Amino acid sequence: MNTQITNRVPIALTIAGSDSGGGAGIQADLRTFAFHRVHGTSAITCVTAQNTLGVARVDAIPTEAVIEQIQAVVGDIGVQAAKTGMLLNQEIISAVAQTVEALQINNLVVDPVMVSRTGAQLIDDDAVQTLGHSLLPQATIVTPNRYEAQILSGLPINTLDDMRAAAQVIHRNLRVKAVLVKGGAMTGNCRGVDIWFDGEKLATLITKQVETKNTHGTGCTLSAAIAANLALGNDLWTSVQQAKEYVTNALTYALDIGQGQGPVGHFFPLLQFDSISVPSIT
Repeated sequence: MNTQITNRVPIALTIAGSDSGGGAGIQADLRTFAFHRVHGTSAITCVTAQNTLGVARVDAIPTEAVIEQIQAVVGDIGVQAAKTGMLLNQEIISAVAQTVEALQINNLVVDPVMVSRTGAQLIDDDAVQTLGHSLLPQATIVTPNRYEAQILSGLPINTLDDMRAAAQVIHRNLRVKAVLVKGGAMTGNCRGVDIWFDGEKLATLITKQVETKNTHGTGCTLSAAIAANLALGNDLWTSVQQAKEYVTNALTYALDIGQGQGPVGHFFPLLQFDSISVPSIT
């Protein structure tokens, strides 16, 4: 007699670009969802030709195709949480914002991929404006890095106090429910320290600093981990804490592949996992 076991699992959606090197974007997001035992679905916004050394080519997916990917997933499977990553241009950003609103997608994590950790701007100014005014107000949380937070807040960021000020300005001006300013691009004791603000709680999240050059995909992974935790039913604050712990461990077991910057180790328990770091919150 055949016995079929049916498992109902939470669903998360990533709306982002494809990384042919497998370190960031859709690939990193789906691995992160799987690690958290969440079924991952996707809407691809662009296709990149890249590896550990850099990006050689980027091709946008037609806007209509991006919209239909989201509609296909939500209309049949449904999602408990979603995240956005690289949206590439103004047209795609506007279309995604309108689709998210029309489909009433909740638990939306926006990784505002505008500037790399080295400070290189990745989308033009018109796209930045559209992101800020159409998508961010729908976000449950936005997770800018140092340079993205500078653009969104209009403030220079060099210290932890600067990060705190930027988080509060972004929250107030862009009507975001919560902001997590990431410190991965900071220097000294500020490196890797993140600042949280939700209109009431202003908190500093600190974990151990991991010395590795293989940090590709950390931003994608963090936002995907937050979305996965939300899909599992965790509250936002717990989701952020759990996500930061996950990224720290993934960095500890980062993959030394290729000739450049390798990705984090998304399935670190399979890579001789032997310890867990827990963030301290102040």
